[in-house]
Amino acid sequence: ASDIEGFLAAFYNRREAVVEAARKLLSDEQAPRRQKLLADLIHNLSENILAEGREDDEKWFEGLESRFKNKSSYMRYSCESRIRSYMKEVSSFISNVHPTARDAYKSIIDLMSDKLKSVKYNGCYFDRREEEAVRLCTTEGWFSCQGPFDRDDCPCKHSINPYSNRESRILFSTWNLDHIIEKKRAVVPELAEAVKTRDGREVNWEYFYQLLFTVDNLKLVHIACHKKTNHNLSCDKTKIYRKRKQNHKIS
Repeated sequence: ASDIEGFLAAFYNRREAVVEAARKLLSDEQAPRRQKLLADLIHNLSENILAEGREDDEKWFEGLESRFKNKSSYMRYSCESRIRSYMKEVSSFISNVHPTARDAYKSIIDLMSDKLKSVKYNGCYFDRREEEAVRLCTTEGWFSCQGPFDRDDCPCKHSINPYSNRESRILFSTWNLDHIIEKKRAVVPELAEAVKTRDGREVNWEYFYQLLFTVDNLKLVHIACHKKTNHNLSCDKTKIYRKRKQNHKIS
């Protein structure tokens, strides 16, 4: 392993010379497979991972609105957009809620919205400047696939750095924040049912919030690890309601 590490370190330290040599080889190469290997090598060694500002890596920002001044702010926005879309799905489900329970369902939506606003829609998950405890990437911006919903890890060891170049940024949009307990099949219908059948009990909306919008129930997965099949998982029945707080008078 130490020999390989030494080779990789030497290889990376001389990357400019390697890129130049690879470009010369690529200009004369006809075999598609070798072209692909050389093109990928040039692409990966030429990237400007540590650059943050637009002026330091203009190619990365091609196609993005001018309001995004640095990579991390755009990555935050892309994560927030995903979480906002989940909130829209929860809100639009109100038409399927029993008429007598819609006001209560709407109240829970409002509580969830306020909570999401207070944490800036969990944009921290994709922001490499955030603390390690809340981000899903390394300080350089590398993300690792967390594997299918029914596995503890990724069998293919998929990884990507959307901070590295424009192509990787675009490709990262195909990675999914997958709900382990499914949003459409399980969580949202269960929330609607809980509100309908609460019979004086208090719905534990924070439990549903965690399932819908946090990494308690979200896994970042490569498109090949995103299984579209029915997960056959349901909410924890013991967490759907919570006891109301009682005020005991002192006699």
